[in-house]
Amino acid sequence: METRVTDSPAVRRVVTGHDASGKAIIQEDGPVPRVQRIGGETGPLFHEIWNTRATPAPIDANSGEPEEDGIRLAPPAGGTRIRILDIPPDDPALDQMTPEEARAHFAEVGAAEASSFSGEESRHAHMHRTETIDYGIVLDGELVLIMDEGETTVRAGDVIVQRGTNHGWANRSDRNCRIAFVLIDGRFDDALRG
Repeated sequence: METRVTDSPAVRRVVTGHDASGKAIIQEDGPVPRVQRIGGETGPLFHEIWNTRATPAPIDANSGEPEEDGIRLAPPAGGTRIRILDIPPDDPALDQMTPEEARAHFAEVGAAEASSFSGEESRHAHMHRTETIDYGIVLDGELVLIMDEGETTVRAGDVIVQRGTNHGWANRSDRNCRIAFVLIDGRFDDALRG
C-alpha cells in the first residue's frame, strides 16, 4: 500500500540515464513516488528513493527503479537501498509497547524478525538488527542512537556507520528529524550470527 503523505516536505528525486545516442540525460525529476508512514500516526515517514538488486549494479541506458511491492526495511539480497526517513518526536505510547506490538511494527516493513525488543530489559521499543551495513546521514534535527551498551546524540551533518548491530533510534527532541539511509546487503560473520 503506497500513499502520498503531505505533512512533511516532499523529497525530490532526480534520476539520470542515457538517450538513444548514449548522451547523458535527466531521465526523471520529481517527488519520490513511494512515501508511507509506518506504525500509525506517530510513526516514521519513509521516502523510498531507489533500490538495486545486485552488486555490481547493472547500468543500462534508461531503465527505471526495479519494481517493489510496499516498503521493505532491508535492501534486496545482494543489493542496496536509499531512503529518507522523517522521524517525529517519540510518542509516550512507546513506553507501553509490548514485544508483539514491536514485531508488528517491523512486520509493516517486511522485517518482523529484525525486532529485538523483549520488554522491560530492552533499551527502546524499536530496538532492531539487520544483516546490513547502513550509512545514516542526519539532514535536519537530531536523534539518539541507542545501542545495547551506551548511546549518543547525532545531529545534522553527522554520519553513522551501522554495522549489523542491535540498535534503536529515539527522537527525544520536540521536532522532526530527517535522516538519509543507504543500506547495503551484508553477511554476518559466524561469530555474530545469532
